[in-house]
Amino acid sequence: MKLEVEDIKYSIDQKLIVKGVSLGIEEGDFVGLIGPNGCGKSTLLKNIYRVYKPDSGAVYIDGRALNDMTSREVAKEMSVMQQENNVEFDMTVYDMVMLGRFAHQNLWHNDKIREREIVEDAIKEVGMEGYEERSFLSLSGGEKQRTLVARALVQQSSLIILDEPTNHLDIGYQYQIMNILKSQKDLTVFSSIHDMNIAACYCDKIIMMKAGHIVKVGTPEEVMVPDMIKGLFGVDTQITNNPVTGKPNIVFLPEIPEGILS
Repeated sequence: MKLEVEDIKYSIDQKLIVKGVSLGIEEGDFVGLIGPNGCGKSTLLKNIYRVYKPDSGAVYIDGRALNDMTSREVAKEMSVMQQENNVEFDMTVYDMVMLGRFAHQNLWHNDKIREREIVEDAIKEVGMEGYEERSFLSLSGGEKQRTLVARALVQQSSLIILDEPTNHLDIGYQYQIMNILKSQKDLTVFSSIHDMNIAACYCDKIIMMKAGHIVKVGTPEEVMVPDMIKGLFGVDTQITNNPVTGKPNIVFLPEIPEGILS
């Protein structure tokens, strides 16, 4: 499943937020999108998964324009986990995950046993087994996040787009969720990621974004360098090698006001 973004521009209140972004993600790649708050990451993703309509440009899946596809067709090819998930009415965890199956369900021919197995397997995989009958709105932020990852997985699409999927999760679940995503066979992943070390650990390729533009694309080893990180976030860093993965490990070296550590 190949994703292509061609010269996307998007404005809010006549201010250009996404400024002619083009990118390509190859089938099977795990790609991270990083950049400072307000640089346009979430806005770009929303243009890709059709929450927003671009001012100009286009998005293609395997050469087919998304605008030429129905919602059901898109759902079979691309699953999405948004950063904001405002639920207008409550439902159980099981029912929330089952929503991810809508594109595959047929009114006349539906294997309910198989559908249930798919949902139950995903709930177990994200560590929410035993929560099936819990109210979704009663969950903690991290529990909601894991439930929504399960909903994205049961869609069984070849491409998954995520907006900071480890948001609200404690460190153990952050790595659990990334391991789950990384272990999926034949899955192409495009995700904005807040934690630089998680991005370096799991991503095959990193896309750096600043002020509505793509400023650098490459492997973690190519882009996770002090000058690039300083240019994005204004913070000095020291780069070492992770002793387990061999990937870059970023140590941040912020300026500490004199006397604060005494």
